[in-house]
Amino acid sequence: MAQAWFATGPDGLSDWELREVEVPAPGPGEVTIRVHAIGMNPADVKYPTRPGASYPFPIGYEVSGEITALGPDTVIGSGAAAIGDAVLAFRLSGGYATELTIPAEKAFAKPENLDHPAAANLFLAGATAAELLELSRAERGDTVLFHAASGAVGVSFLQQAAVRGVRVVGTASERNADVVRQYGGIPITYGPGLVERAKDAAGGAPFVAALDGVGTDEAIDASLALVANRERIITIVRRDLESHGIVAIGGMLPASAAFRDAVRGDLVDLARRGLLEVPVARTYPFAEAVEAARFLMEGHPGGKLALLP
Repeated sequence: MAQAWFATGPDGLSDWELREVEVPAPGPGEVTIRVHAIGMNPADVKYPTRPGASYPFPIGYEVSGEITALGPDTVIGSGAAAIGDAVLAFRLSGGYATELTIPAEKAFAKPENLDHPAAANLFLAGATAAELLELSRAERGDTVLFHAASGAVGVSFLQQAAVRGVRVVGTASERNADVVRQYGGIPITYGPGLVERAKDAAGGAPFVAALDGVGTDEAIDASLALVANRERIITIVRRDLESHGIVAIGGMLPASAAFRDAVRGDLVDLARRGLLEVPVARTYPFAEAVEAARFLMEGHPGGKLALLP
């Protein structure tokens, strides 16, 4: 028997429950993974509370671990694999588990230079950042604005933009300015005067795109003031802005899901080459998932969180 966390109702963390579950043997095109680390994301808490969710709702979307069983004639997303291989997997249902059987195409060989907590947090933030960068249409030498640049998606975006030679001006609190600098961005604080600070940081260069990871009215107003083409203002937070011509993306949208699936191999390659780090701020025992999720939503992690079965 394995253990897994479920949401049993729509009321948030008070409805989370740890249960024993049977793990089915993998069939053709499937693989069983013993989980060593579970990546934590705000979506873990938010999705079970959305309208239309059914219960019990299996929690969690990305993990890192080792293969314990392979279905007949099965290869994983990165190619041939064997029992004992270290892998990471993304876009799962029920990743908050000690062991689970998943479609094999969702698993990729883990880069040796990422430990399990970092690997378990590579894909969701990384794929979101990659989609933002793609939709920005920014090219080498261009300047973009990123709101909430010291967050998990922002840190991944900064690194991926650097690979492409795209310059990023990123908003952050004063205490997180060094995080933005560390990953190649130009930090500015949010608050009154944001637009002028952004212009000064850009040194006269135009902003070709604005990427929103925070969703505040201030961020949207600044983006509209600095970027004329609304199709190059992209948010991961505010679906309500689509009627104004601003682009909203999210993992539940078909186009976003397809892109994020397609980019997984590229993210693994960047990590393997040392071009994409995943800062992990804290790990928690598997049994403390509720406490960890509460800190994720209410605290200031300063990096990713991981559960350790």
